[in-house]
Amino acid sequence: MTDSNRSRLLALREETLARLESLGLSRDDVVAASAGANVDDEHDPEGATIAFERAQLQALIERGRERIGEIDAALDRVADGSYGICEVCGGPIGEPRLDARPTASRCVVHA
Repeated sequence: MTDSNRSRLLALREETLARLESLGLSRDDVVAASAGANVDDEHDPEGATIAFERAQLQALIERGRERIGEIDAALDRVADGSYGICEVCGGPIGEPRLDARPTASRCVVHA
């Protein structure tokens, strides 16, 4: 079971890294598109949209980085044998919860 958990987490990590790379490229495209323009976010009707897109992409990038940290922590738990054990009560984290949220470190009761 440990190998399948590790494999699933590694695949999730690779997927998240690919998404982060894509988001970074998208953010770079938005920044580059607005770099040559005389954009006044406060008064230009398009300015607010550009600022919103940049902020939204940055938030998604930050969440992706957090996700990588969660995945790495779960991989550490796989390595030390504590994966699937609630960090609060020491009881098992149910398979349905781990299927839905592979990085879970707490059982449903302590989530």
